[in-house]
Amino acid sequence: MDLYELLALILLLGGVWLWLDSLKTREIGMQAAQQACAEEGLQFLDETVVISSFRPARDDEGRLQLRRIYSFEYSDTGDNRRSGSVSMLGHRVEMLHVRPNLYVVPSATQSPNSHDTFH
Repeated sequence: MDLYELLALILLLGGVWLWLDSLKTREIGMQAAQQACAEEGLQFLDETVVISSFRPARDDEGRLQLRRIYSFEYSDTGDNRRSGSVSMLGHRVEMLHVRPNLYVVPSATQSPNSHDTFH
């Protein structure tokens, strides 16, 4: 196996890992969006989230992870469509936005009682 074949194999394996990791992260984000809509009495439309941003970022311990931001639509009346978003850092929900509420998910270093909702 020459260097080019080895490089191609590494790139292929990296692409497969990224695809599988993205599927898992998307599923976690979709469940978080569904739960937030249910708690607010909103309809989660289309039963899916769509990636809108993808970039590297550091977590609270300084480790490099992927930050993915997914958008979704919901309805508060059943006759309209509103936009929401969920920000994922690695496999953890970092922030969830359902208008007019912004849910900031506490980091591992914060106490669970410091969970705030901003209006």
